[in-house]
Amino acid sequence: MSWNNNSGGPWGGGPGKGDPNKGESDKGRKGEPNSGGEDNEPINPWGANNGGNNPGRGPGSRGPTPPWGNNGPDFEQLLRKGRQMGSMLPGGFGSARGIGLAVLAGVAVWLASGFYRVEPDQRGVVLTFGRWTDTTSPGLNWHWPNPIQSVERPSVTRDNLLSVGKRVALDPRTGRASGEAAETLMLTGDENIVDIEFNVLWRIKDAGAYLFTAREPEKLIRVASESVMRQIIAQTPIQQALTEGRGKVEADTQVLLQQLVDSYGIGVEIRQLQLALVDPPQPVVDAFNEVQRARSDRERLRNEAEAYRNDMIPRARGDAERLIQEAQAFREEVVKRAEGDAKRFLSVYESYKVSKDVTTQRLYLETMEEVLKNNQKIIIDSKSGGQGVLPYLPLPEVKRLTPPVVDTTGVKP
Repeated sequence: MSWNNNSGGPWGGGPGKGDPNKGESDKGRKGEPNSGGEDNEPINPWGANNGGNNPGRGPGSRGPTPPWGNNGPDFEQLLRKGRQMGSMLPGGFGSARGIGLAVLAGVAVWLASGFYRVEPDQRGVVLTFGRWTDTTSPGLNWHWPNPIQSVERPSVTRDNLLSVGKRVALDPRTGRASGEAAETLMLTGDENIVDIEFNVLWRIKDAGAYLFTAREPEKLIRVASESVMRQIIAQTPIQQALTEGRGKVEADTQVLLQQLVDSYGIGVEIRQLQLALVDPPQPVVDAFNEVQRARSDRERLRNEAEAYRNDMIPRARGDAERLIQEAQAFREEVVKRAEGDAKRFLSVYESYKVSKDVTTQRLYLETMEEVLKNNQKIIIDSKSGGQGVLPYLPLPEVKRLTPPVVDTTGVKP
């Protein structure tokens, strides 16, 4: 049972130049497929001409020569060589038992190749004929070897950094960098334009969903974060976005972005969102700074006026309260004094009704005492006829002119 004939073997070769079944008229036809001409002779898979005249090396050769020649393999010869090699191996490897053991060993090696290890920071995504069927935990695992199953091991603990707004856009007409990406310019709530750059820190939450839900998950996160940032900035005045409102913008954007990527189901967790740059556009930055300085001056003057008002109003209120309290005290004093005088007058009147002479004399003496209490007094005796002055001792004047006695002994009298 040999395939060594001139027909070209089992690969469909046509008759060669020496084929008795073909006439000489068939040799010269060109341009017809498999016609057997010199230019279009049918070839076997190894690139040799079907006629067998070219041994695979020469002008008519189109590829390397197969190990068994140009006329096809001789299976009987291959089997004889296999038996000879098996007989040379110990234990009769060429027997049915040896072949079975070899097959079992090959199967064992093939099954052992299915063991794989998943690192602590990874998750194993098992694919069965290219389809996601299971997710394995860290440690030693096993799956059906190739080509049945394969495994992907993405990291699920590493924080991935995505920068939005730092790419340089290219001019489609010139192909040169324009110096400013269109994605960084956003419209604020008060219809101003602001240039924003921010970073998104994200982590894989579901490895299988991350690998097979979206074709390019990182690009999807970039587009989603830019869209959410535009939505938040469109609701925020430019002054808040530039100053005290940055923290609120970061928090609101992170929450809304997480809701959006969860709706996509790409298995991603947004860890943090950081605003790296919030500035007005470069062409108007000088004018914007002038406006900000004018606003700062207005705020400063307003604060100074508020401080002056806060200083003057409490002081005026304190003076008004003091005057009110003094007036109330004076009123109470006058009223109480008048009431006391009235009571004293009534008591004197009662005494006067009981004893007029005594009361009149007492009132006279009390009045004179009050009048003459602080005046210099000279007493003249009317009985002397007005010719002489009664000598007297001016005790108040003597007391005023007498120096105080200093105690030098240190002992109190």
